[in-house]
Amino acid sequence: MAEGPYEVVCASHELEEAGLAQVFDVIAHGEPARAFVLRHDGRVVGYLNRCAHQPVEMDWQPGQFLDDQGQFIVCAMHGAIYDPQDGRCVGGPCSGDGLVPLRVHEAHAQVRWYPSDGISPAFAHP
Repeated sequence: MAEGPYEVVCASHELEEAGLAQVFDVIAHGEPARAFVLRHDGRVVGYLNRCAHQPVEMDWQPGQFLDDQGQFIVCAMHGAIYDPQDGRCVGGPCSGDGLVPLRVHEAHAQVRWYPSDGISPAFAHP
């Protein structure tokens, strides 16, 4: 079970199995960036929306990261292929690298993201 301050990304029902991801703004190491969460094999996973091959956003269309079979995350720019369960590169030009994972947890019908030292919310709460 995750602990500490968290941000609610979306309601659990908004993430369908191998469906569209929820994309949201973050600050990654002092720079504006995007991140995403999606449901794969019944589990919610989250990553920084940045290809390990080149630092570009990966979605084909807003929230669309998975291949046609819903098995792998595929970068729209150069075709790098990642395992959704751990973000590890499994094919293409990412050559052994991986996606930057986010600490996410599903509880009380919410998908929650727990910021880390290097990745924080884009907007401060009052």
